[in-house]
Amino acid sequence: MDNYLLIAIAAIGVLGSLAHWLSWWLKLPSILFLLIIGIILGQPVTGWLQPDVVFGDLLFTIVSLSVAVILFEGALTLNFNQIRGLESVVRRMVTVGMIVTWLTIALATHWLLELDWLLSLLFGSLVVVTGPTVIVPMLRILNLDKRIANVLRWEGIVIDPLGALLAVLVFNFIISSQQGAEGLVGVLFDFGWIIMVGVVIGGIAGELMAQVLRRHWVPDFLHNVFTLTLVFGVFAVSDVLAHESGLLTVTVMGMWLANSKNVEIEDILNFKESLTLLLIAGLFIILAARMDIEPLIEIGWLSVVLFLIIQFVVRPLKIVVSTWGSDLNWKERVMLSWIAPRGIVAAAVSALFALRLEQEGYAEAPLLVSLTFMVIIGTVVFQSATAGMLSKRLGVASPESKGILIVGANPVALAIAESLNEQGFDCMVTDSHWRYIKEARMRDIKSYWGNVVSEHADQQLDLIGVGRMLAVSMNRELNLLAATRYKNEFGAGNIYVITNEEKQKDERKHTTSKGGKAQTLFSKKVTFANLASYISRGAQIKTTLLTEEFDFEAYQAKHGDNAIPLFGIAPDGIRLKVFTGQRDYEKLKSDWKVMSLIIEEDNNDNRIVDKSQNF
Repeated sequence: MDNYLLIAIAAIGVLGSLAHWLSWWLKLPSILFLLIIGIILGQPVTGWLQPDVVFGDLLFTIVSLSVAVILFEGALTLNFNQIRGLESVVRRMVTVGMIVTWLTIALATHWLLELDWLLSLLFGSLVVVTGPTVIVPMLRILNLDKRIANVLRWEGIVIDPLGALLAVLVFNFIISSQQGAEGLVGVLFDFGWIIMVGVVIGGIAGELMAQVLRRHWVPDFLHNVFTLTLVFGVFAVSDVLAHESGLLTVTVMGMWLANSKNVEIEDILNFKESLTLLLIAGLFIILAARMDIEPLIEIGWLSVVLFLIIQFVVRPLKIVVSTWGSDLNWKERVMLSWIAPRGIVAAAVSALFALRLEQEGYAEAPLLVSLTFMVIIGTVVFQSATAGMLSKRLGVASPESKGILIVGANPVALAIAESLNEQGFDCMVTDSHWRYIKEARMRDIKSYWGNVVSEHADQQLDLIGVGRMLAVSMNRELNLLAATRYKNEFGAGNIYVITNEEKQKDERKHTTSKGGKAQTLFSKKVTFANLASYISRGAQIKTTLLTEEFDFEAYQAKHGDNAIPLFGIAPDGIRLKVFTGQRDYEKLKSDWKVMSLIIEEDNNDNRIVDKSQNF
């Protein structure tokens, strides 16, 4: 038995990590692989993994604390300023649209499956969420029009904690009705007590944590541990004061902390994201292994009908309500109606609630897990397989990713980003130095403040519509790390790294073009130091249209080595040619635009190369 326990826990950890790696490599939601692994190992297929035997009486406690951390981490991402800044369509999708989805699914479930009204309402609340962990990988593959992609992305980010809060409230109402209260008044009193305890304890805990961070009462290296233990502590205290109020408490605590002023939560959020990845890996393999598919088999084709209603009736109804009066055309609304994959919050919360409701005597409670997992797998697989074809048929897929990720926000990177933005290319600069990011924002250049190869960037960096990366950082190691990190994201042919040193002792040791990680940006002779020097002395990036009369040879004759060619723009304005050497210049034809750094005549003292080498 001891060997079985040891092997089972180790296997869960290893396979969970493998699932996350497959998700990153294939750009598909990790939950899909986690559920498949759990189903194969567990009761539905082989029966090798039996969580009730492995964990015994601790199973419910482990699942409860894991879900508490997941909900707290999700609530930390909900800053109410984000909702105020969103367009009306997204606001309606996460408010009125969410309520419409909840009630419509509940009605369909009760009518089709004859499920108890309270359980139908709970199931409806569980599957209103999409979530960034499932929607973002799908959007990166689909390459949708930027406006549609942003609506779907922000819906997933905001509805994740709001949907979880709705599900917790519905669950607490069901528990209140089962705790022996007499009549509706008694049920409402118990429900009110749970809500009051959750809100009050969560608010107090959130403010306490905010004060701790704001006043530096706890050293930095203890922030993450202190926060985690406080989450566990308030969850337990709240549950003692009002049974099943713990999840509401940690959700309120996270929201309170996220909206506290002058509180830095980035490090805590990064730690919680890492911990959540670990918990998700183990939790979903365990939950999928416990899943009983017999209820679905007994329901038969009705479960398929329910899925079709959710996909083809409920979601379109939500979009109709949410986009009423907007400037979205019918093609964009159809695309929004098609994509709504369910994810992590739905799976985690449904399994926990099912365990608790079984204890309260609800014989149909296990069906909640089976139905929720069916919706998750069905929406992810069906929408991933069909959305790309539909987007092309409707003409809402971007013909080419015009977005460009620029590593670095120094003067060279900002000059490049500003010039490309003027030509219709959507550039985003990234840097860990606030003064550079501040300058980028003053120039109205999209930016990300942080390390581009950090875990936070993996979760928060918006790469929808981005097809290339230009590494223009002053830090050569960061450039190479970024090239390696995003090789699978963009492909080695779309990653370019600038030369940071004019003379390198060992070319094989420092070059990136031969290592397969990236191409050399502009040319090996054009270094970061050269460009920074010229820009600091007034050199500017200018764009010139080539014609039959004024071709590239004429352009070269006019500017000579006073121009350093950087990019070529095709006549359609979509294709961008990033220059990497002499042979690229020769491909420029009539109606192409050439972007070059033009050097003033009095700046010719420190020329990069002689005229024959530059062109």
